[in-house]
Amino acid sequence: MRQLISTGSAWEPKVGYSRAVVINNTIYISGTAGKGPDVYAQTRDALSIIEKVLTENDFALSDVVQSRLVLADFEHWEDATRAHGEVYGEIRPAFSLVHALPFVEDSILVELEAIAVRTRG
Repeated sequence: MRQLISTGSAWEPKVGYSRAVVINNTIYISGTAGKGPDVYAQTRDALSIIEKVLTENDFALSDVVQSRLVLADFEHWEDATRAHGEVYGEIRPAFSLVHALPFVEDSILVELEAIAVRTRG
């Protein structure tokens, strides 16, 4: 069974994507931008949004098996990875750190993606 998760963003139907897709015991969460004045704050906020999507769909942060962090300004990678480590420190999912060109909106400094597999019945 394929379940599409929407947050109501105007971008979702325009671009043709879902915030997340659940198939069986796996959830795939699309690139998620957070709000805040800097890379650290945006990373923490994006991770908070990801955790909310997980919990609203009967997953836990500890179910995350892969995380991808995409930065527009690689100069601040340490701030982003510090925030990531504070959230995923004990979970330690597979991880990719990617440097990208600027995002569609200049205010976006970082995006995060996640894949989680539900491990409890």
